[in-house]
Amino acid sequence: MQTDFRIAGQGSQELALQQNRVLRNTYLLLALSMVPTVLGTLVGVQLNFSFMAGSPFIAFMLFMGIAWGFMWGIERNKDSGLGVALLLGFTFFMGLMLSRILQVALGFSNGGNMIMMAAAGTGAIFFVMATIATVSKRDFSNMGKFLFIGMIVVLLAAVANIFFQIPALSLAISAAAVMIFSAYILYDISRIIQGGETNYVSATLSVYLSIYNVFVSLLQLIMAFTGERD
Repeated sequence: MQTDFRIAGQGSQELALQQNRVLRNTYLLLALSMVPTVLGTLVGVQLNFSFMAGSPFIAFMLFMGIAWGFMWGIERNKDSGLGVALLLGFTFFMGLMLSRILQVALGFSNGGNMIMMAAAGTGAIFFVMATIATVSKRDFSNMGKFLFIGMIVVLLAAVANIFFQIPALSLAISAAAVMIFSAYILYDISRIIQGGETNYVSATLSVYLSIYNVFVSLLQLIMAFTGERD
């Protein structure tokens, strides 16, 4: 009986160590992924990068195709160094795409302040959600289906608004995206802690996408409500 208890205890300790290792590696790779993101953004701003601005729908579909291609490659190679390399390449691409909205923000007299506000808000949301997932030890995996449905609704609404160009709908989409992807951070971190995600490359990709979308959506809201023209 005592032997059984010792074996069970050792098994739970090994599981906890593995979960902590995945979480630690996820945070480290997430921090590293911000470097190519910033580099991509700087390159895009310097080159005044615009991704097929004349045709928003085609640009959106092409962007989604490239992004899904990267994500497919990352998932296929998540257990090797190639997966990490693809992830870093993907974050550079996402930084390049991010440069467009930053160029718009910098067109306002308070553009720099708005970008800093969005970055600070995103950091605060990540800290709060990660803390809740870590401290509470609750299993938030039941949120997955609802969050996925919400993400699909937001995506379809964003595609529709490419054609309709309704400002109120754009604000509603951004507000919904902030809430949904903030909850996704909680969900993804919780999955790591609960042992539902055991690969730190996949975990980093999921958390990175949530942070990216929270930042973009926050910046859109901040620009709409506090943007100042010269």
